[in-house]
Amino acid sequence: MTRHGARSEGPPVLDDGVRLDPDHLPTGDDKRRAVRAMFDAIAPRYDLVNRLMTFGLDVRWRRRTVRSLALPPGSVVADLACGTGDFCRELARRGHVPVGFDLSVGMLRAARTDAPLVHADVLTLPVADGAVDGAVSGFALRNLVELPAFFDELARVVRPGGRIGLLEVAEPANRLVRRAHAVYFGRVVPRIGGLLSDATAYRYLPSSVSYLPSPETLLDQLAAAGFTEVERRLLPTGAAQLVTATRVRP
Repeated sequence: MTRHGARSEGPPVLDDGVRLDPDHLPTGDDKRRAVRAMFDAIAPRYDLVNRLMTFGLDVRWRRRTVRSLALPPGSVVADLACGTGDFCRELARRGHVPVGFDLSVGMLRAARTDAPLVHADVLTLPVADGAVDGAVSGFALRNLVELPAFFDELARVVRPGGRIGLLEVAEPANRLVRRAHAVYFGRVVPRIGGLLSDATAYRYLPSSVSYLPSPETLLDQLAAAGFTEVERRLLPTGAAQLVTATRVRP
């Protein structure tokens, strides 16, 4: 595994030989182990690289996501795949009670939040049924092993009438903007990541978009899991999407 803060000359290698190779994307348990190793490696400079490669827009996107929950102050909200706690800080700023969950110990160690943090796989949360009023995730969907299982777990832990906000990358609708974005995300972002963190990890992140289903499939999967008022919005620039939904009431 790449040491924290070190640059990688090739795909990170786990103890069992699993590689995070952007040209041959892993699946199943191999993906889980590879993604965990990657985020452990890039945790020390994760926030810095995020701010630079999004020009600070990721902060605005998270604020909009939290507003979209439309939950009253004091609501308990799970930040799933919380990373360094960006969503936890924004949730607290809005008067909510955040709890963060992440598979990467490296990310949790690098977190900058006073919220309670739990080392856990978000596909099997150590949370009672209906225990939270809402849930958010930031750029995590494409890193999960199985989306329908994640949506089922969301439906289990979010109370009836609770809200979710899922922030993820997207392709701009405008053809010319989409081309420019593809060049930036596929070529410039890996260079930024390589200079400041781990080159292979930031080559993987653009490639990982291929894990995402079509928007229609994504919304259908959420509805099938037990959510209503399922909506998807492209955010300004079209480089990110926000999916919101309400847990079905009995």
